Amino acid sequence: MDITQQGYVRTDLTTDGVAHILFYHPAHNSLPSRLLADLAAAFTAAGENPDAKVVVLRSVEHNTFCAGASFDELGGIQDFETGKAFFSGFGNVINAMRRCPKIIVGRVHGKAVGGGVGLAAATDICFASKWASVRLSELAVGFGPFVIGPAVERKMGAATFALLSLTPNEWRTAEWAKSQGLFQESFETVEQLDAYLLQFCQSICASNSEALLELKKVFWQGTEHWDTLLAERAAISGRLSLSEFSKNAIAAFKKG
Repeated sequence: MDITQQGYVRTDLTTDGVAHILFYHPAHNSLPSRLLADLAAAFTAAGENPDAKVVVLRSVEHNTFCAGASFDELGGIQDFETGKAFFSGFGNVINAMRRCPKIIVGRVHGKAVGGGVGLAAATDICFASKWASVRLSELAVGFGPFVIGPAVERKMGAATFALLSLTPNEWRTAEWAKSQGLFQESFETVEQLDAYLLQFCQSICASNSEALLELKKVFWQGTEHWDTLLAERAAISGRLSLSEFSKNAIAAFKKG
């Protein structure tokens, strides 16, 4: 099977109203177009489900939370429209998270790269283990974190976004990411992370749903133009991914 067609997204809804959206891909939880579309659909469905009181984003089966864009799919892009459509997948997920009327909690148990950092930034509140180091690797392969940029900048600020964008080969610790606002808590172990996550979600489920809805609106004020903005950013990434620099860098990366 084509590796870009592997992996899955599923939603597990607990009896007390926690919708766990889980994703997996054999290449360190990287995200091809199919999984990006499934993630966007999962957030939309969770937002429309009256039994879901809070949403948790998590990945499974790897020590890596998310390796970002699928290099297998990136390496096969041959034209601008295909490239724009691929990067629009990340924009569609972020906008689905933004529009979802439920509070979205991030559970980042391991490393987050590129688009994985964007997913963490698009949650309403995010908890991590100490293993959740982060980097924005896009510049190293010829483009930049254009589509996820607004979400990262919203959480971490313009100066920190610039630093991450311009140091694509440097890992930053979970504690550093917490100090910059990406994570709200970081824990020594995944077990501690999950224990706190359970307690936090129970508290949210017991809260006034109308108040939570109004808070969600407040959290995302000023982002109403993101449908257009992220599409424009996807066009930039799609164009740059066709450059000789990017093609050579992606090929070298895939060779290891």
